[in-house]
This record gives sequence, C-alpha cells and structure tokens, in this order.
Amino acid sequence: MSEKIIFLEAYSLLEIYGINDCNLNLIKKMFPQLKVIARGDTLKVAGPDKDIEEFDHRFSLLLASYERFGRITENDVMQIMGAEDNNDVIEQAKEDKNNDVLVFGRDGLLVKARTINQRRMVKSSEEHDLIFAIGPAGTGKTYTAVALAVRALKNKEVKRIILTRPAVEAGENLGFLPGDLKDKLDPYLQPLYDALRDMLPTQKLLSYLEDGTIEVAPLAFMRGRTLDHVFAILDEAQNATPNQIKMFLTRMGRSAKFLVTGDITQIDLPPKQESGLIHAARILSKTRGIDFIYLDEKDIIRHKLVGKIIAAYGKGKD
Repeated sequence: MSEKIIFLEAYSLLEIYGINDCNLNLIKKMFPQLKVIARGDTLKVAGPDKDIEEFDHRFSLLLASYERFGRITENDVMQIMGAEDNNDVIEQAKEDKNNDVLVFGRDGLLVKARTINQRRMVKSSEEHDLIFAIGPAGTGKTYTAVALAVRALKNKEVKRIILTRPAVEAGENLGFLPGDLKDKLDPYLQPLYDALRDMLPTQKLLSYLEDGTIEVAPLAFMRGRTLDHVFAILDEAQNATPNQIKMFLTRMGRSAKFLVTGDITQIDLPPKQESGLIHAARILSKTRGIDFIYLDEKDIIRHKLVGKIIAAYGKGKD
C-alpha cells in the first residue's frame, strides 16, 4: 500500500472537482481499487503502486486538458480517466502536456514563445538565475517573462512571484492623478496585471494577489528586502537608475530567479540621468551566470505596422 499527494493550489477546485464533487465522484468510481481523498487543495491517493502510477499519469493529463480548455466536463473525465480505448484523446492530452506551451491560459489560450529570441529567453531561463531581456515595444519581453514566472509557480519551482516597475512618468504628472497611492501607481503596473489575467483563472489570480503569492508593486517597495524562492521580474528597467537596478539585483535570495526587461529606445528619465539598464548591460554583460537576450523588430508580434514604426524611428525619420 502506497500513497501519493497531488497538489492543486494552482487550480480552481470547483472546476476540477465539479459541482457537488461530481467530477471527483466519477473519478473515484473509475479507480475503485484506490482510496481517493480530497482535503482542501490536495488530493491524497492510496493503494497499489501500479494503480497509483496510472491514476497520477491520467490525472496529470486531465489537468493538462483543463489548462488548455479552461473546463472539465463529465465526458473529459470519462475519456481521459476511464476508458482505455480513447487513444486519440489520451494522445492529444499528452501532446498538450509535453509541447512547448509555457502556460495554458484562460479560454483555451496557449501561451508560448513565438519567435527565436523569445525561445532564447525560455532556454536561458532554464540555465540562468538572472536574465536581461532588452528590446523594443511589442517584442513580447514582459509577456514571456510573466509566462515563465507563472510556469515556475505552477511547477513549484518558486513559492512566489514578484512583478515590479519603476514609477516613472512618461510625460504625465503623477501627482495630479486622482486617488490614493495605489490608485496613482496602478496605471503603471497595468500591463503586468493584463498578462496575469491572460494566464490565470480570475478567482485564482485574486487569491494569489490577496495572500501575497503574487505581488505587483513599484520598484521602490523592494528596498531592504531579501527575496527567497521567488521569481522576480523588473519591467521597464530602462526607467530605473543605476542605483535602483543595483538595489533590485541585490535583493536576490536563495533559489530565486530574476528577469529584467526593458526598451532602451524609450527612456523617460531626465536627460542627464543615465538609464540603469544601459549601465547594467555595460558592467554586467561579461559576468558569468548572467545572460543578456536582445530582441529586435523581427520579434514584434503586435500589429505589423508596429515593426515599421519602430524601424522608422530607429532611422531618425520624422
């Protein structure tokens, strides 16, 4: 007799177990030789080793199907967990689980690296604890970085995600914006929230934000902290000063991954203030263990005109 604990804190239990546990009860009927006990966000399975191994394999495929389509139906449970003759369904679930998708987002969204340099970001993340991703707008720097962080959280490689940006005004006056400090800062952090909403169910995202599993905060809030077991992203780093970049990088604690993104063609700092991102690229580019990925116009995945606009501005055209 053996036991297996399956952790489900990254999922909506209502959608996995079904209304009134209808999915869970159906799963139990399909594995009568196992004792399946749901306790909060964990699923405990006890029984013969071979049966536990088969259950674990099929249940992981069921979760992969859920992550892709955002739902689990009774038919999904019957096909993936039960009948042995549904080979096409099983193979499709295996493909979903093992392909290059970083995150199965909401409404069937498949979040994956779509360009050569985005794929370099993914590969580099597997080999380095500190990465700089530098490139123009629309190249997917932030989106890919957030996807890597969410994947690391789901895979239990880290315990928390911290997303941060310097609160530097791009031509607007922060002081005249309405509301309290949070209201004033949220517009700067909105792109990070947007990416998270694509990748996590609404209730799960709200839960993570509430309990601090995911923290979205301005860069100044990082001072004095040690970030252990964290995937931390500094976005819009071109608008951080050299001292701010140094402050952020030296927050790195045990089992942490840091990813810094920025666009050195859109710096909103005062004219005489050097960008911390340019400074970091100059002094850290040859440091072992740190990788720099440079994205360009070929990585732009927004409207096709965005690439032409960036190319024109790069040539100094009016």
